[in-house]
Amino acid sequence: MNSSSCLGRYGNIENKLLPALYTITFIIGLVGNALGLKLLRQKWKRGENINVFVLNLGLANVLYLFTLPFLMVYYFSGKKWIFGDVFCKMTRFCFNLNLYCSIGFLTCISVYKYLAIVHPLRMMGRLTVTRSVVISVLVWVLVSVQSMPDIFFPKTMNGNR
Repeated sequence: MNSSSCLGRYGNIENKLLPALYTITFIIGLVGNALGLKLLRQKWKRGENINVFVLNLGLANVLYLFTLPFLMVYYFSGKKWIFGDVFCKMTRFCFNLNLYCSIGFLTCISVYKYLAIVHPLRMMGRLTVTRSVVISVLVWVLVSVQSMPDIFFPKTMNGNR
């Protein structure tokens, strides 16, 4: 049995399905994140340092959304990367940056909520906006360093990116 018979009558469905899913994700994600960031801006209170983490989570998501059009074109064109080596590496870097920054900021939000609920008196005055900003910068830096191998090591196979 040859390998082409395993594809069945649907052939390479990912070239049709993934661009459609990425398009839907891009539209809903862009609208949702824009509304979320706008609402965050309107409701921003000086004392609520959790907003710093929510803002960074939204920015990480928007960063990912900007990589989706390139992935749409990649699958529409039959898995041929036409944007060059640098864009290939940057797209993978941004994808990983979003993935791990999102995990980091969701963890920060969870820890913040835990400390505020379980240890409210002990944490009073310790959970400041300045500390939230420092933690956010630390998350971005650590995740960027962790994602650097995507920039320095190629992800090509058979001439495709």
